[in-house]
Amino acid sequence: VSLAAYILKKPVKLKLSREESIRMHPKRHPVFMDMKLCASVDGKLKNISLYAIGDTGAYASVGDKVMERVAGHATGGYYVPNVQIEALTVYTNNIPSGAMRGFGANQVAFAMESLVDEICVKGGFDRWGFRYQNALREGLRTSTGQLLKHGVGIRECLKALKPYYYKNKYTGLACAIKNSGVGNGMIDESKCKIEIKSEDSILIYNGWTEMGQGAHNMAIQTFCQETGIKPVLLDVQVDSKWELPTGMTTSSRATALLGQAVRDAAQKMNQALKFKTLKELSGQTFFGEFIVDWTTKPGTDTKEHITHYSYGYAAQLVILNEEGKIKEVIAAHDAGKIMNPTLFEGQIEGAIHMGLGYALREDLPMEKSRLLSDRVKDLGILKINEMPKTTVIGVEKKDEVGPYGAKGVGEIGLVPTAAAVANAFYYFDKKRRYKLPLEWPCKDFPIISNQS
Repeated sequence: VSLAAYILKKPVKLKLSREESIRMHPKRHPVFMDMKLCASVDGKLKNISLYAIGDTGAYASVGDKVMERVAGHATGGYYVPNVQIEALTVYTNNIPSGAMRGFGANQVAFAMESLVDEICVKGGFDRWGFRYQNALREGLRTSTGQLLKHGVGIRECLKALKPYYYKNKYTGLACAIKNSGVGNGMIDESKCKIEIKSEDSILIYNGWTEMGQGAHNMAIQTFCQETGIKPVLLDVQVDSKWELPTGMTTSSRATALLGQAVRDAAQKMNQALKFKTLKELSGQTFFGEFIVDWTTKPGTDTKEHITHYSYGYAAQLVILNEEGKIKEVIAAHDAGKIMNPTLFEGQIEGAIHMGLGYALREDLPMEKSRLLSDRVKDLGILKINEMPKTTVIGVEKKDEVGPYGAKGVGEIGLVPTAAAVANAFYYFDKKRRYKLPLEWPCKDFPIISNQS
């Protein structure tokens, strides 16, 4: 496209068909894992070893970063004092793998949570109690050795699920942790400009792609919170001509980074408003930024390893009926501060839809590195009338980095889902499943749809 535009001296647009898009665009990494997990007789996790290989396809894309997340999230929501982890990115002739919601944390959570349940069976431990006892909390470390100092909400999420867990017969539990920000020594940054066009119009310029994560709405809410100005005066615009570097729009970064950049600009505007009215400030622009430059690169010889500046936490419960079908999913998610309850619920509900499809049916089979089908109807995506009842529970344990204590929730929404489904199926038919999509415990599609 660039070459054609250069030669023709005209704008050139490439439009892919849906089939071409399915063949070309990166998919979630298939990850093959050999994992061992050990616990003491008193129910405390002691050791984990993991050897993981990620199929990145014919192009690198972000394969190394995805496998960094596999390694960095290997112990999930738990404290395991001794770790031995090797995660490799491998080129193959398959279609490219790349950034996909969850970014490696889903795959390793499925393995980790399956083994946690196996330990509970072999050791005679209560599944909820074992998880609560081993859950991460302030003062404990992740698999990378990062010391968690604030806002660790795993136990609070488990507490929210406790009454539902004990009153149902066939259930599957799973916990999750998911980073916010790129981290691993890379700089995370966000910049914005607030322009007062007139006393009736204020524009927020930023570099974030709005793709359903609610970044623009969050920017408006943050600005209004800081200034007290009514949202009807505001609009958000994104254009590269404003030269506002943001980096990748991945890793649930927008809430913390854009939120703090907007706060920075709004606070400068507040200072100006002490001496002039909006009308008098018309035409002026206020610049804001937020930069995280304190994470550490893997392998660095440093006193303190800070893999990521922030994490989100969650626990999910899948409940089956007497026929082995999913009748409800209950998701407790620690958002730090829920800035918009409607958007928060929508993020988690949408993620559970994706997580259930990932667990039960979605697949992209290939033969000799060629897709057997490139049709949307063959992907196995769940239809709306196939979704079960979904209950979302908000937990707020404030983070020190995000605006008002908020954490990213976009990616973590489906990290524990497949594992929770697999564990529920085991407690129905006592058959352990080690591969996705899962084998169903019943002949018909294993979800009771929530038609209402």
